[in-house]
Amino acid sequence: MSVRLFSGARGTRVAFHMLHRDDNVRVKQQLYCPADERVIDRSEIVKGFEYRKGEYVVIEPEEIKKIEPKTAKAMEILEFVKASEIDPIYFESSYYLVPEDPGKRPYALLVEALRETDYVAIAKLAMHNREYTVFLRPYQKGLMLHTMYYEDEIRKLENFGAEDVQVRDAEVKVAHQLIKALEAKFDSSKYYDSFEENVKKLIKARLEGKELPAVEKPSKPPKVVDLMSALKQSLQQMEGKKKAPQRAHAAHGESQAGKRQTRRKKAA
Repeated sequence: MSVRLFSGARGTRVAFHMLHRDDNVRVKQQLYCPADERVIDRSEIVKGFEYRKGEYVVIEPEEIKKIEPKTAKAMEILEFVKASEIDPIYFESSYYLVPEDPGKRPYALLVEALRETDYVAIAKLAMHNREYTVFLRPYQKGLMLHTMYYEDEIRKLENFGAEDVQVRDAEVKVAHQLIKALEAKFDSSKYYDSFEENVKKLIKARLEGKELPAVEKPSKPPKVVDLMSALKQSLQQMEGKKKAPQRAHAAHGESQAGKRQTRRKKAA
């Protein structure tokens, strides 16, 4: 099956360049060799693995090509596993898997089979001189490919969690109420990087010769020791936020009614 990969997600950040403060000219990064005491060209660079402090094994590009895995030119499906058995911690990067014309039929068949059975395909392929194990899962009308973190890349944290803490039934009940109060349908458009937005506003203000007002810092929450009190406090805040829009809507309605009454009096 002939396919192409397109990046499925990419972080976006405002990029800054490094400038010389005195004249606002971009500075250059140069490759300097301390042994020769000179700036060298990129063509003089080779890859080396440090096996002992200050000692390296030099690896040439031709040697890398000789040991490329057999998956370098093709993707091989290894097995199928239940989607529910895969922990999200193993997902690394996401790519849209798009079929070429000759592979559209087997591609569509795989999409439909995975969707109906709730299975995920595990496959191997090579990108950027490295072999990857990947997940293939149905997404919208096609397949999404996720590169996988290997077992030795997952960090282990000893004594993770708080298993020795005993919680009371009443606390769990209040926690359930808090979850219910914050319940919502997932909508990715609601979430954004507020700091990134403030950076953009700062740049716009500087371009227009304006001063950007300082962003209000969140007040420091009081130190709450009792878990039950903390949960109840959070629940009260959530209920207050939900009532606020209703009060504002009612006030808006009263204001509109007052305006209509004034207009009727003037007409009379």
